[in-house]
Amino acid sequence: MIEELLVESLLGEQAVFLLRQRGREVARAVGMEAQDQIRVATALSDLGRILLTGDVPLSVTFGLTEDPVPSLCVRLRTQLSSVPVTEPGWVTAQRLLDEVRVEPGGGRTVVLVRKAVPSYPGPAALDRLRAELARLAPGNAADELRAQNEELLQTLESLERKQQELLRLNAELEETNRGVVALYGELTEELDETNRGVVALYAELDQKGIELRRASEAKTRFWSNVSHEVRTPVNSIVGLARLLLGPGAEPLTADQRRQLELINTSGTGLLTLVNELLDVAKAESGRLAAQDSEVDLRMLFAQLRDSFLPVTRGGPVALVLDELPAGRVLRTDETLLVHILRNLVSNGLKFTERGEVRVSATADDEQWTFRVTDTGIGIPADHVDKVFEEFHQVPNRLQAKSAGTGLGLPYARTLAEVLGGTLDLRSSAGEGTVVTVQLPVRPAEAGPMPGSVLVVTADDTLRSRLTTVLDALVDTVRETADGAGAVLMAAAEPPGLLVLDLAAPHAEECLAGLRRAPRLAATPVLALESADHRDRDGLAVLRTSQLTAESVREAIHRALATSP
Repeated sequence: MIEELLVESLLGEQAVFLLRQRGREVARAVGMEAQDQIRVATALSDLGRILLTGDVPLSVTFGLTEDPVPSLCVRLRTQLSSVPVTEPGWVTAQRLLDEVRVEPGGGRTVVLVRKAVPSYPGPAALDRLRAELARLAPGNAADELRAQNEELLQTLESLERKQQELLRLNAELEETNRGVVALYGELTEELDETNRGVVALYAELDQKGIELRRASEAKTRFWSNVSHEVRTPVNSIVGLARLLLGPGAEPLTADQRRQLELINTSGTGLLTLVNELLDVAKAESGRLAAQDSEVDLRMLFAQLRDSFLPVTRGGPVALVLDELPAGRVLRTDETLLVHILRNLVSNGLKFTERGEVRVSATADDEQWTFRVTDTGIGIPADHVDKVFEEFHQVPNRLQAKSAGTGLGLPYARTLAEVLGGTLDLRSSAGEGTVVTVQLPVRPAEAGPMPGSVLVVTADDTLRSRLTTVLDALVDTVRETADGAGAVLMAAAEPPGLLVLDLAAPHAEECLAGLRRAPRLAATPVLALESADHRDRDGLAVLRTSQLTAESVREAIHRALATSP
């Protein structure tokens, strides 16, 4: 809708000057800047030269509109049957204004032009504008020529100022360029010098790396050889001592039995040390691999309690094993886990004079957490980072009666890393120690995988991550962004598994549609959610932040198992 401000009737070629004058005056009245006033006046002047031909009158209506943006609109009505839109003046008007178009006018030609204004006035301001424009007096050609000359002079002055500003900016840019070129030359020389130094440093580092690898390989070979060579005679010593102490052996004096028991204890300790050295050597060389199986934690904790019973029975330090989480199954290498926990419990008992050593196990959907907490003498702050160095022993008053090699914690951390987990330690002098072992939750034994999967999600990033994982697990992966389309695709070619983002459009309708169709009712569904990840109502659910190959494989098995 256009609010009319002024209506003029023009006739003859001389009226072009009045049209230009009125265009400039109306543009100024509605708040346009000087340059926009000149654009409006010039465009109307060029259109007037096209439309004011012969004795054909021209009706001009100036108005304001809010749609689509506040604009000055000028409607030019003429009896001409057509408008030569190829004229230079028409092209000029299109360049100067926001819109120039020919409208159907019921047998007449109507040209509508539009130019945006700063703001749209209210009703009272519109009335004032109409009154102000109604008082405008018609000018003559001489006045309009003078006005045009003034506009031209203003434009020339503005262009001259801009040209001077451009010359100044060019001079500054040239000066800056000279500085940049000089700086680039200096930086190039410095970079060349630095690169030469870096190349030399890399060569030196490569050489050092080769030397370190050789030293590490030599150490590993040494440990392996020594372990193999020492283990055989130590096994013989331990075996012979046990035979002499066994029930079928000859009677021994008390002194002989005590000495044989000492030989047996020392031999057993030496054999344990040799085995640890051999495992560390295997781990460092990458030859120690975990053999996953289901672990009976209740049996493992019972064995742990029994193995330390001679040390804790009736003593001032108790070994406390917390209740295990119900309904959770741990899959890992049981032998390596036992070695880890025995080392940690042994350390806790060695350096705890009174109180307890507590072992606990908890689990969530991502990891198992084992904690061994003691009330012992703790570790000074300056030794906490050093306890994981091989053969490092923290000096303390209990060290003399707690002989060790300094391999327990490094050995336990190495085994935890072999199991794909971590081992961390927190301790303060006099306040005890907490050692935390975290192991990943591993899926059950792999079962059959579906041949084809239909992925339903509107999230492009999630779709890309899913297809990357699924391509390695199944034969065919199809995709759609909408739940309604997924039902149609599934009806045409039933998938072995539907992976449904619950945030996708029509996700619930998709589930309902599957359950209604007899051919699709038994289709396994794996649902994806951003927060809640618990299985519900027979629907396997996976959190979108857990999209790893292992988590997706395990979730697919759950989906297949919960299929109706």
